[in-house]
Amino acid sequence: MKFDSKYKIALSVLLSISIVSCGNKETAKQAETETQTENTLIELNAEQAKNAGIQTAGLEEKNISGSFRVNGLIDVPPQNMVSVSMPLGGYLKSTQLLPGMHISKGEVIAVMEDQQYIQLQQDYLTAKARFVYLENEYKRQKDLNTSKATSDKVFQQAESEYLSQKIAIRSLEEKLKLIGINPVKLNENTMSKSVELRSPIDGFVSKVDVNIGKYVSPTEVLFELVNPTDIHLSLTVFEADLPNVFIGQKVLAFTNNNPSKMYSCEVILIGKDLSAERFATIHCHFEKYDKTLSPGTFMNAMMETEHKTVKTLPEEAIVQHDNKSFVFIEREKNVFELLEVKTGMAEKGSVELILDKTELLKVKFVTKGAYSLLMKLKNTVDE
Repeated sequence: MKFDSKYKIALSVLLSISIVSCGNKETAKQAETETQTENTLIELNAEQAKNAGIQTAGLEEKNISGSFRVNGLIDVPPQNMVSVSMPLGGYLKSTQLLPGMHISKGEVIAVMEDQQYIQLQQDYLTAKARFVYLENEYKRQKDLNTSKATSDKVFQQAESEYLSQKIAIRSLEEKLKLIGINPVKLNENTMSKSVELRSPIDGFVSKVDVNIGKYVSPTEVLFELVNPTDIHLSLTVFEADLPNVFIGQKVLAFTNNNPSKMYSCEVILIGKDLSAERFATIHCHFEKYDKTLSPGTFMNAMMETEHKTVKTLPEEAIVQHDNKSFVFIEREKNVFELLEVKTGMAEKGSVELILDKTELLKVKFVTKGAYSLLMKLKNTVDE
């Protein structure tokens, strides 16, 4: 099969176009590579360098600590929470308590009423009156038994009744103390249908679960009180951050409502169990507890990691672009090169520089005016 001359010419043209196109692509690619290389360098004249406020310095060794953010809430250990109930039940006659109110130990927090209180007082006073008779009878029978004027059986019966009554009185005394009545001060003139319920701790009210006139059973909780002396911060720490947590570690906590106010804390306990979401709970003590912080309040916190000596640069030496970190190094007088870097911990205006090239230990970095250089470099690229 022979090609026509027209086909030969067309084929020759197509081959030429293809070769030229490939050549252009290679040239364009090479030019792009060269441009990218050139785009990391920027040269200033003396006046431009002065106007940009360019300053350079080497890496500086500093002892700094990192930090990571966690969250949690204010918690109260079980021994610092008190649920107040009425051991014998009764009707709530009066109370002035409101959630958040401060109370002192021994302060009257409620007045209760019930006829069983009257009955208990009556039983106690009656038992005491009978005890006087039984005690005298016991002593009399003891003297008679000593002289054999009465039988052992009669004496033993008197002794048994005396001791039983003594036990009954002791039992009634404890019941009276249970509802806040002092047996020593109780007599027929001081009997009352009401009893006072007093606070067992210094603290504040966290819950009020009753209203006036309501009858409460012995198992019902009337009030919940909190002792703030041991209130602590419970924080959630993810598994990856747990190696950076240690007892005695300093923590700065703050609320969402007032993030500028910091509360200093210290780690006192690290949980050993990981949840299904792979986090553990740690407990921190407030160095100085603020009474305005209530249990259950959500808190954020910054945890400091251990101090270590690292190579650092000032924060303003690190520039951000396309979600990456860069620095400028001085290659020659007023000639600077943009380099991508990795950063580590940051503290008080200094940032750790993670080095993967030893040559960077000897170069000068732009510590002031880095963003001016970045803007000028971008403008040069855009042109």
